Amino acid sequence: MVEKRPLLTILSHVVLILGVLAVIFPVYLAFVASTHPQSTFLSGVTPLLPGDQMLNNYGRMLMDGNSLAGAPPLLQMLQTTIIVAVLITIGKVFISFLSAYAIVYFRFPFRGLAFWTIFVTLMLPVEVRIIPTFEVVANLGLLNSYAGLTLPLIASATATFLFRQFFLTVPDELAEAARVDGAGPLRFMKDILMPLSRTNIAALCVIMFIYGWVQYLWPMLITTDQKFYTIVMGIKRLLDIADGEPQWNIVMAGVMLAMLPPVLVVIFMQRLFVKGLVETEK
Repeated sequence: MVEKRPLLTILSHVVLILGVLAVIFPVYLAFVASTHPQSTFLSGVTPLLPGDQMLNNYGRMLMDGNSLAGAPPLLQMLQTTIIVAVLITIGKVFISFLSAYAIVYFRFPFRGLAFWTIFVTLMLPVEVRIIPTFEVVANLGLLNSYAGLTLPLIASATATFLFRQFFLTVPDELAEAARVDGAGPLRFMKDILMPLSRTNIAALCVIMFIYGWVQYLWPMLITTDQKFYTIVMGIKRLLDIADGEPQWNIVMAGVMLAMLPPVLVVIFMQRLFVKGLVETEK
């Protein structure tokens, strides 16, 4: 029997609506700012209704960028950032899947030590080891390259841990049945584990894509060629204009366009993302 509490239901909905408005309102203001000319912001007041310069601002940002700020066309930065984010996502998921598979299903000396060594690297993100990492990348000649942007970031102890925890929940009878049928380790991984891990892989892909998309410090450190500027670097450059005020309409147009790919990834993979996180917790 379910107890009905209409006042509590109404209150919970009001709280949820207020929370949604608190999240959406700044995004709405950014969108409104991206549709007005620069002169609108000279008074220091942001309008609440969209303007008539949306196509002009977005077209200028996509095709021309902002030469005063040293920012290339946003379309070029979007392309670079998508490539970097996809490479980081594929690399993290692939390496983490293989490492977790080896730790769970192979018997070798110091297997537990190997896992905890990987796990301890959570305390050593690239920001902590940035100077020696930069030296290694520079000595290998990987500055201003996609390899330099992605290789130092593709190892993931978190993904390895999540895959390991999921593999431990897979019944041992599946591995035994695969051995009886003559399936080797690679076939067992390909035909059994990967289909079972589909939702976990999808959840990690969403997380790692956003992680790669918002990278700022590492790309800023190793790139001097505009061809390899990422979208976050471009937005930061739009704000840094010497002897002048930022062109907020262009900045906000760039922010809105930069937000679209991660939002679309989350929307289209939302069901698998939530299911993968729930199954991982179980």
